[in-house]
Amino acid sequence: MSGGQDAPFGARLRQLRETAGLTQEDLAARSGLSAKGISDLERGARRRPHPHTVRSLADALEISEDERASLLAAVPKRSEPGGDIPTARLVPPLPMPTTPLVGRERNLEEVTDFLRRREVRLLTLTGMGGVGKTRLALEAARDAGKAFTDGVAFIGLAPLNNAEFVVPSIVRTFGLRETAGQSPREALRAYLRAKRLLLALDNFEHLLEAAPEVSWLIETCPNLTVLVTSRAPLRVGGEQEYPVPPLELPISTRDPRVEEVLGSPSGKLFVERARAASPGFSLTRQNAAAVASICWRLGGLPLALELAAARVRFLSPSSLLARLDRALSTGWARDVPERQRTMRATLDWSHDLLSEPEKALFRRLSVFAGGFTLEAVEAAGAADELGAEDVLDLLGELVEQSLVQADTDAPGGEVRYSMLEPVRQYAHEKLEESGEARTVGRSHATFFLVLAEHAYHELIGARQVEWLDRLDRENGNLGATMSWALDAGAVEIGARLGWALWLFWMIRGYQHEGRRWMEAVLERRDLSPALRAKALVAAASLAYGYGDYEWCERYSEESLDLSRRVGDKLAMAWAHFGLGVVAMSRTDHEAATPHLEESLRSFREINEDSGVARATTCLGMVELMRGDVSRATETFEEGLAVARRTGDRSAVCITLYNLAQVALCGGDHDHAAALFEEGMTLSERMGDRANVAYCLEGLATVAGTRGQVERSARLLGAAERLLQDVGVPVYTYYKPDPSLYERTIANTRLRLGTARFERVRTEGRAMTFEQAVEYALEDDEVSSE
Repeated sequence: MSGGQDAPFGARLRQLRETAGLTQEDLAARSGLSAKGISDLERGARRRPHPHTVRSLADALEISEDERASLLAAVPKRSEPGGDIPTARLVPPLPMPTTPLVGRERNLEEVTDFLRRREVRLLTLTGMGGVGKTRLALEAARDAGKAFTDGVAFIGLAPLNNAEFVVPSIVRTFGLRETAGQSPREALRAYLRAKRLLLALDNFEHLLEAAPEVSWLIETCPNLTVLVTSRAPLRVGGEQEYPVPPLELPISTRDPRVEEVLGSPSGKLFVERARAASPGFSLTRQNAAAVASICWRLGGLPLALELAAARVRFLSPSSLLARLDRALSTGWARDVPERQRTMRATLDWSHDLLSEPEKALFRRLSVFAGGFTLEAVEAAGAADELGAEDVLDLLGELVEQSLVQADTDAPGGEVRYSMLEPVRQYAHEKLEESGEARTVGRSHATFFLVLAEHAYHELIGARQVEWLDRLDRENGNLGATMSWALDAGAVEIGARLGWALWLFWMIRGYQHEGRRWMEAVLERRDLSPALRAKALVAAASLAYGYGDYEWCERYSEESLDLSRRVGDKLAMAWAHFGLGVVAMSRTDHEAATPHLEESLRSFREINEDSGVARATTCLGMVELMRGDVSRATETFEEGLAVARRTGDRSAVCITLYNLAQVALCGGDHDHAAALFEEGMTLSERMGDRANVAYCLEGLATVAGTRGQVERSARLLGAAERLLQDVGVPVYTYYKPDPSLYERTIANTRLRLGTARFERVRTEGRAMTFEQAVEYALEDDEVSSE
């Protein structure tokens, strides 16, 4: 065998490589060495490789222990011929990832920029397990490598179980030898002191006691830069922390377009990994919503997305969505560390690093859904043994360990905390195992019931928008409260919550969820008559918003009977109102009038001005049915004045819409447009997508009557998309000329031609909520097109 006697290690290596059927390039890629380095070893140009190089080669060749020992024995000793040829110490090579980095372009640019700055000596990438710190660090180290004349060294610390082993491990990786009277620390300093080198230390979170050693290194080696990945920062002088966020999510899970899902980093990663697992997989209009929902459920966490995507080999996205928990708990790729083969293993690793008080708070935070404030944690997340004064410190530790995320720029001006959904589910399992779930759940439910009942009064006043936004931020927690109440048999909490939230559900487009909750509450027969009367009002309102007049009528009739018996004038007024609007929606003004008049009388007696405004406006709609436009307009103006006085923007918008319809049918297009625009602006501030859509329809009709047919078609498309997103009718307005809208569509289609009409309408459907509002408020085109 050529070269076998002159270079026994090289000959042995070549024999093992050829037996394995590998080229030098193949072995280089597997071992993390260069093809030239393999060639040098086989030719004998390098006769005595370092032990870590031999280990890398043996691992890449997948040889037996006997063959491994034989290969190591073939390395010449210092006393053997050729053993004393000096060789330069090699910087350990960067591992070669097997998949491309996806969705991290901006993060990669920022991290690489930090590494190239001479003033940044210690850069720590922080984030929870599975967020992609290691992968980002590898790519950034590779990109920044040219700035370091002595190269880049990447050292994995996960196998170490003691902080004292960090420095010796680095020493061994560089192939350094200790000399008499020289410690590993001194040997490392002597080697690195004059080098312009990037040292990457991966998985530092369980070795934080060794942080002073890193600080000492950058102080004594002036040209050294250290890149660390850790679930928590090192907290030493000179550290620049870079939190690695989850991947950005698709814009929406409601009927998203394929390009919207692929345009998001999380969607792109899922699709690429799914195609790797199943080459026939493709993202389609039919499965785009399921893929977007998977991304949202997994919080954009790369490891979770990759684990889930591997399952498309035998599961469709919709089936996978229903089985996500199982998909994340089973094993996956064999070429990743055991602690990353399942989300559970990754989270076990993080959980084991926590102190007992930190573990206690961690599991109790799992009762929160969709985020939480410090106030909520102190009231609902801490049990007796965790004092409120300790909660902030413990919460801070969980944020440092990347198990909890802190958003300092959250709407509302207060810091908002959250847990990624896979983390929350894991923590909830721990809560169930602890036996504390019922106690913590009740504390959580009590806190959010108090919040909702306070919001009830704010939702019909001047702070309406502020409280709609606050309830929207807490919608996940409100749903969790309702779920807990039903599961725990605390049905009275569910009834009180529904009564407090029904207007919020209506305005913000949660009719489907709200109705489902209230129907579940009403199925329980242990409610008091007083609470049942209120729950029936909530159910009736949501049924009406759903366009289900039959059930609205049934609920309202039962509520009227119960509220009379218990003497609840407010519930009685709303029950009459429900019966009145059902009759009005059936264009039965004779039946509608007495109920609405009785409702108005009751609202006035108890000084419920929001009800007064709504009942007055509905009576104006009845006048329109009778054909008395003058009286209807007068009544609308009266209702508008009450709504404006109380600050109830929702009631204002409903009245403005009706006044706009009257102006439109009367041919006063300018006044109609002004009223539609004002109503849309207010509705946009409230997040009332349904009312924005109806105002868009009104503006489309105005544009059509003015001959602005492209604008009309585009606004029609935007309105259709918004109503589709809401998913339910929500409001039913009486229109003096119901055919005007249909005539506008027909005329616009005729003027543009079917193909052009559909193209322009599709452009409108593609608009986001914000784009639709901005377009509608632009100056109207003057030309008649």
